[in-house]
Amino acid sequence: MRMRTLITSAALATALLGATGAPATAAPATDPTALATEQAAPAAARGPGVFITNGDRVHISSTPPRTASAHAWWTHVSGPGTKAKVTIWLQMKSGKKWHSVAKNAKNLKSGNGGSARRVVGRKTCANSSRHQWRTKIDVDLIGVPDSPEKAYTKPVTVRCGV
Repeated sequence: MRMRTLITSAALATALLGATGAPATAAPATDPTALATEQAAPAAARGPGVFITNGDRVHISSTPPRTASAHAWWTHVSGPGTKAKVTIWLQMKSGKKWHSVAKNAKNLKSGNGGSARRVVGRKTCANSSRHQWRTKIDVDLIGVPDSPEKAYTKPVTVRCGV
């Protein structure tokens, strides 16, 4: 699991502790013009808020044909984003390098990994040789700028060669 946000660590800590989370350079809360400006700012100017990028480890799908499979989803914690484009890449290790062998994307509402609110990545196995697999996951909130960072699942050995 990985939390992503554009606000600084200090502002995040402040927000999680229940304070306003305003940056240190902001005018004091008693200044009514500063408060009105902050409330009137569009969602894009406020940032993406906080959300969790998540996915399961690569595994052999129970649905034929024999495929390497993994799922990705996102969970809204706070902020303006309600829908996101979730992209998953299945990656297989060859030598010392990771290679993307499959990619899929889907626009999703926030969820907890249930089948209706996740995107699946699949790659048909050519053989059952042992290889290291992982997923790379990107969540892009629709209509809200967010950071370019990606989440990676822990590598796992799967009997699937491509």
